[in-house]
Amino acid sequence: MTEEQLSSYHPTLPPTTEEDRFSWLRLLRSRKVGPATFRRLLREHGSAQNALAALPEMARAAGIEGYEICPPGVIEAELKAAKAARAQLLCLGSADFPDALTDLSDAPPMLWAIGDVSILQKRCIAMVGARNCSSLGARMARGLATDLGKQGYVVVSGLARGIDTAAHMAALDTGTVAVMAGGVDVIYPAENTDLAGDIAQSGLRLSEQPMGVSPQARHFPRRNRIISGLAQAVVVVEAAAKSGSLITARDALDQGREVLAVPGHPFDARAAGCNLLIRDGATLVRSAEDVIEALPQQQTDLFEPPQPEMAPEPAPSAETLHREILARLGPSPIAEDQLIRDIAASAGEIGPALVDLELDGRIQRQPGGLLSLTA
Repeated sequence: MTEEQLSSYHPTLPPTTEEDRFSWLRLLRSRKVGPATFRRLLREHGSAQNALAALPEMARAAGIEGYEICPPGVIEAELKAAKAARAQLLCLGSADFPDALTDLSDAPPMLWAIGDVSILQKRCIAMVGARNCSSLGARMARGLATDLGKQGYVVVSGLARGIDTAAHMAALDTGTVAVMAGGVDVIYPAENTDLAGDIAQSGLRLSEQPMGVSPQARHFPRRNRIISGLAQAVVVVEAAAKSGSLITARDALDQGREVLAVPGHPFDARAAGCNLLIRDGATLVRSAEDVIEALPQQQTDLFEPPQPEMAPEPAPSAETLHREILARLGPSPIAEDQLIRDIAASAGEIGPALVDLELDGRIQRQPGGLLSLTA
């Protein structure tokens, strides 16, 4: 057993005063102090204040010259920003910290939260997938999130484009948690600003990053372990063979969570990761009922079928239609009327765009009124 795993067996006592919380933040924001080091320092020194006092000497002993702990002004600015954003600080070991994360060896010592923190006490299912998802993938994500919400599950995802967005939007009425790679007050991508606001009203936004931090590439893998850690199971809807979604799936396996995947066409690169997961033993998902059956301790007696889709939004421009059509089509054919419903445009608007793309040789028609990308 590693030192990090061993440390999870020693419960961290949460801060009880504003001074304690300030010291916790200052310790965690100090250079070279991550979640595992933070817990080790608390265990060895008894308090964040004592650990802060010992850090410079420890750094010198490790050959790091000129080491300085995080300045108080940095923490004062972060707390001021949190107050302006109405963010709440959740500390490891406190009653409002999510129980599902407590026993992880790399559990975040602190999380900033905007929204309803009580939602963390409910049963959670994570849903992740491709940013450039297909029309069928987005439809599947919406259906799964809607049906899981009806069964009392909170949908956890990462607020990214594509599958994440579809899952969050479908679960707004029943509960959803967005785990963010940057600061909880920094919305990325910007196009999800309205969605992030809706989540803060009816669900919860979470982040372990300091307030105001823009997401960097290195933040996303760390974010993914929180997504999987919060959930009883992770459902991968669409994912390439090398993608962040598969990192989340690996995190889930390491954390003892169930991993499930939606199968896809062998020729569609967006389904390659899911098909690999199923080949390697992940549960195949056709509906929300398959997800619930993979959690026998949480089965419900009644399963409600999917509900009709919401009314379509106003039609996009002609140039946008071309991009939307190509993004939603793949090697596996779909019905033209289904494509029209997914894009939320009329047949009169979609028809000319389909003709243009067909004449360009970019799409092809199949028997039975089906459409697919040209091989």
